[in-house]
Amino acid sequence: MSRWISLVATAAMGLSAMPMTAYAQERIQDVTERKKPLKVWGAQFEEFEYRYSDDDEELGVWSGDFFYGTDDLKARWLTKGEYAIEEQAYEKLENQLVAQTPVSDFFDAKAGLRFDTPEGPDRTYVVLGITGLAPQWFEVDANLYVSKDGDTSTELDAEYELLLTNHWILAVALDASVAFSEDREIGVGKGLVSTETGIRLSYDLVDRSFSPYVGVVHERKYGDTADFADADGGNVEDWFAVVGARLSF
Repeated sequence: MSRWISLVATAAMGLSAMPMTAYAQERIQDVTERKKPLKVWGAQFEEFEYRYSDDDEELGVWSGDFFYGTDDLKARWLTKGEYAIEEQAYEKLENQLVAQTPVSDFFDAKAGLRFDTPEGPDRTYVVLGITGLAPQWFEVDANLYVSKDGDTSTELDAEYELLLTNHWILAVALDASVAFSEDREIGVGKGLVSTETGIRLSYDLVDRSFSPYVGVVHERKYGDTADFADADGGNVEDWFAVVGARLSF
């Protein structure tokens, strides 16, 4: 009799432990899933615009970013260019494939390759850069480029957004590039190469996913780069009226 009682007690204990075991397994699985890095992906265009210059030049301009990965490591395809509408030709076409990882609370480091199609021969560069949020809420993107021939240059992009209302935003941007060696074939001289300054007033229609804007952009070349452009019949300085939209997907 005692033997039967022991068997029944053992079976009852086993049955009562089954829900606890299942619950523990679910908890372990839930914690494991939460520890897995969250995959993120998307695309955005900071600039997608039409430009009209004071010399009646018309351009289609874009600056886009496609990304996939986690907060710890992302793969990014960065693309930007200028398309001359009347000539039906690209004036600039640049693509970067980079890997990006955090190095502090506010900055990420990135490294990869840049494929450039300027006026003249194509160029390929190694890219080393840093991007993030500087003090006073300036968005900064600084890059060092080294070509296969050893030509080096650097580029700094900085932008500040002033929130006028919950929907109206005034953005001021500065892009500056400096070359440490001359590359005459693509019209780049040593020293300060060029700057681009822009002011854009945008309105958020769809929660930062679609923000049409209008603005003004000023482009200028300097030093030997300006001399090369002048000798080739190009412009040294241009003013543009712009209309476009910021897009996020």
